[in-house]
Amino acid sequence: MIHVSTAIWLHYVGDAAAWLAAYLGGRWVYSHRRGSVEALARQTAPGYFISLAAGAAAGAWAAGSLNTLRANVPVLSHSIAGALAGGIVAVEIWKWLRGVRTSTGGPFVIPLTLGIVVGRWGCLFAGLPDQTYGIPTTLPWGVDLGDGIARHPVQIYESLAMAAFLAVYWRAAVQQRNWATAHGFHAFVLAYAVQRFAWEFLKPYTAVVGPLNVFHLLMIGLAIYASLWIATGRNRGHVPA
Repeated sequence: MIHVSTAIWLHYVGDAAAWLAAYLGGRWVYSHRRGSVEALARQTAPGYFISLAAGAAAGAWAAGSLNTLRANVPVLSHSIAGALAGGIVAVEIWKWLRGVRTSTGGPFVIPLTLGIVVGRWGCLFAGLPDQTYGIPTTLPWGVDLGDGIARHPVQIYESLAMAAFLAVYWRAAVQQRNWATAHGFHAFVLAYAVQRFAWEFLKPYTAVVGPLNVFHLLMIGLAIYASLWIATGRNRGHVPA
């Protein structure tokens, strides 16, 4: 068992580090994929980003709270998974109302993935009050977050899974592979949904349908969304990654 020193304020340190990582990733995209940023600007307007921000905020608190309000000690909370889903819904509505039928998410893949990779470590070091911990385990890498119980470090699992996706995606984007340029954002959403769905079985969240919790259902929705875009090839006029 690995003992981890925790403090709830480290969550905010992790958030700050995640935002910094996302910013640096965005700078890289702007420097090395400026065409994608300029294409995004041509297809959108300020309302696009306002909708994105509002949808992400609403989704973050809605999904997080739907989950934690079912706990033994109900509390309001927010979630990156909910933010992703809420942002997607808001943007797709904005695009539908304005007749934009192409994918616009490519420039966000690297910043979003970096934010998740870094931010999940903040969740780990925030400890038990963060309510993102895993169920007990006998595996040698189980972490003790202060209660003497070895738990699955699900935050690290997610960070490493998304880091692996980022390594594959980044290389493919640099090489201008078709799947990365045409469906980079949808590949990101699908990868995130699949790995998050798996890790949810290692969390003590309340089930809502059979063995599935709120986030299981949310990940199924995200996976369907991404798969439909990839399967139909609707984004032939996509904003490149």
